[in-house]
Amino acid sequence: MPPEWAPHARTWMAWPSREELWGDAIDEAREAYAEVAKAIARFEPVTMIANPVAVAEVSIKCGSGVSAVPLDHDDSWVRDSGPTYLVDGKGGLAGVDWTFNAWGERYRPYEKDARLAAAMLEKGEVRRFACDLVTEGGALHVDGEGTLLAVRQSLVNDNRNPGRSAEEIEAILKDHLGVRKVIWLPGSLADDETDGHVDNVACFIGPAKVLALSTDNEDDANYAPLRENLELLRGETDAEGRPLEVVEVRQPKARYQEDGTRLALSYVNFYFTNGGIVLPSFDDPADDRAFDLFEAIFPDRKIAQVPALDILLGGGGIHCITQQQPAVEPPEQE
Repeated sequence: MPPEWAPHARTWMAWPSREELWGDAIDEAREAYAEVAKAIARFEPVTMIANPVAVAEVSIKCGSGVSAVPLDHDDSWVRDSGPTYLVDGKGGLAGVDWTFNAWGERYRPYEKDARLAAAMLEKGEVRRFACDLVTEGGALHVDGEGTLLAVRQSLVNDNRNPGRSAEEIEAILKDHLGVRKVIWLPGSLADDETDGHVDNVACFIGPAKVLALSTDNEDDANYAPLRENLELLRGETDAEGRPLEVVEVRQPKARYQEDGTRLALSYVNFYFTNGGIVLPSFDDPADDRAFDLFEAIFPDRKIAQVPALDILLGGGGIHCITQQQPAVEPPEQE
């Protein structure tokens, strides 16, 4: 599994379709997805999966820079239901088709999404490796040099992999992703219905370099778990034995849904593109601070900041709605 900053052939997304999830906000969600797609299309091709009845709508809202592909699906979180792409260093491309159960069977139906990874690989004529481990792409993050980050409870959990130990799950991840070391993080965000996807709390941003979410507010429910993550990461090494450099990014202020559930707002939930970064904004003073930080740590990339609150109402962020397909040969020069 290559790192996310390696060259992409394209980005996959999936058009919001589960009306019972979004309710009256589904039109706003679709507009927000379209804005993300258009931002990414400035850097690389975007393919939007759409139920057949929605293909025309996608074309109208996303414009000519985004291609629509008719594929049946239940929900719109292609990071989790799509395949995890692999490269062999010789021009070969493949994908892992994990077993998908809608985050511990939180949403039904999910049968179409359970078949989506296979359909995407078939559409792209990409070799498929089926795996009976129940997980999602947002639970996994790699450096491309043998190290994987994951939050323990998002995989070692009876709602996904009953009876399987962390050691058994680790062995499966190593076999399927070409990694040699798994770093299990203990902490996740409050009310994260994914049981703690790593793409909300920490990610590699380069060899032996990790971006981690933090807060200085000791009264915040996220303070203790995020502090645990920071302490663990600062004492860790990667698969090559290098100590990890940890860069902190402060979380925005807490926001809540009408039922009192806290939204999982995180600047770690950004997306690498060819030559750029698509960074979420949350109508928060911390947005500018995050933008400045990303400009400093990615001086060779253009930072495109896109409003993400309407996406978060569905339970995820910009990284959750995107899936990179690696380029298996150098991208064409413009």
